[in-house]
Amino acid sequence: MLEQHALLLGLLVGTTVLSTVLSVLNVRHGAREMHHSADWLGEYLDIDDPSEIIDYQRATTGLGLVQSWVGLALLLGALYTGVVTDIVEFLDGTGLPPVAQGVLFFLGLFVAQQVVGIPFDLYSTFVVDEQFEFNETSPRLWVRDLVVGLLVSGVIMAVVAGALLALIETFETALWVTGGWVLVVGFMLFMQVLYPRVIAPLFNDFEPIEEGSLRDRVEAVFDRAGFEAEEIYTMDASRRSSRLNAYFIGFGRAKRVVLFDTLVEKLNGPEIEGVLAHELAHWKRNHVWKRTGATALQLGVVLAAVGYLLSTEWLYELFALPAEASYAGLFVAVLFVLPLLELTAPVVNKLSLAHEREADTFAVDVMGDGEPMVGALSKLASENLANPFPHPWYAAFNHQHPPIPERIRLIQEKAGETTTTGAETTPA
Repeated sequence: MLEQHALLLGLLVGTTVLSTVLSVLNVRHGAREMHHSADWLGEYLDIDDPSEIIDYQRATTGLGLVQSWVGLALLLGALYTGVVTDIVEFLDGTGLPPVAQGVLFFLGLFVAQQVVGIPFDLYSTFVVDEQFEFNETSPRLWVRDLVVGLLVSGVIMAVVAGALLALIETFETALWVTGGWVLVVGFMLFMQVLYPRVIAPLFNDFEPIEEGSLRDRVEAVFDRAGFEAEEIYTMDASRRSSRLNAYFIGFGRAKRVVLFDTLVEKLNGPEIEGVLAHELAHWKRNHVWKRTGATALQLGVVLAAVGYLLSTEWLYELFALPAEASYAGLFVAVLFVLPLLELTAPVVNKLSLAHEREADTFAVDVMGDGEPMVGALSKLASENLANPFPHPWYAAFNHQHPPIPERIRLIQEKAGETTTTGAETTPA
């Protein structure tokens, strides 16, 4: 047992240590590079003094690290003081079917995780975001979001966990792993339809872009990109935050592009067109399906590893768990597998990085000019107080978009432009 305990602790503590080291390196590297690249910040982000960005990065990074270590301490405490074992034994004594026990177990874990996260979310929203003038959320809206989020996520977790546990209880390892893979991938695809049409509207209002100058620009971009102008919405993000963003989601008739109202307000017409062209590239180049395929492959490996661990006796003996409580074994198996996903994140992120570069290139082709995308990226970075110079190791593990200076440089090269700024010294 000692070897297995050492492995589990090494994975959980080791990945948290790695994340901490990378986060500290990232903040220090970003601060140093911002001071060294003052001319670039002034030219592209219109920032003369980077102190606000540096302070924001320190505040958010520090808060995130404290939350990570508190969460890890509580998890290890619950495991090694016998709290988890006592809960499993209590559920085992209720006489409920194993699947029902498992659903209650995972729902309890989810609620506990959310409760632990409440003070951190409150501090992030009403202290950090308030200090840096991002917060637009009222306490009443925050509470509403919390309650609705708990209910929606709880229902989804209960359904997926129940179905997966039923497969584990019914079939041998190879069959339940295959069935579980089909279940999870199918659910992932279903969420691409359900989220934009059912879940997201529970939190925000989405308005189709109607007639007017913005609609004319939308139609022009769609026409140049080879699409019909439909399913483009603005979202009332300003109810909660002043941050700028846009995203795409879905496929088929459920696909849509969503523009934050804050983005529409801050960006000029050509810059909005550039953002739209970038988002359309994810459809045009089949990025949705490629990412879905990569995620499905990753899930297959994860479920195979979990299936192997569930077939071992030591997994249950590790914390004196009843062998018939497959849901408890599933929980411990996931604790072994999740750190491995974090360690392999750079491999997975490479696909997203390639897609973002391809989307930027497509936007330049559609617009016939690089300046709209350069302007949009510059405003997104400055308005959101993003770190334009992330440490390359941190970026490899955490970023699915290339650094802003690299994106601007590549866009300008694609557009046949040249830059003589210090941006070439930044990490690629």
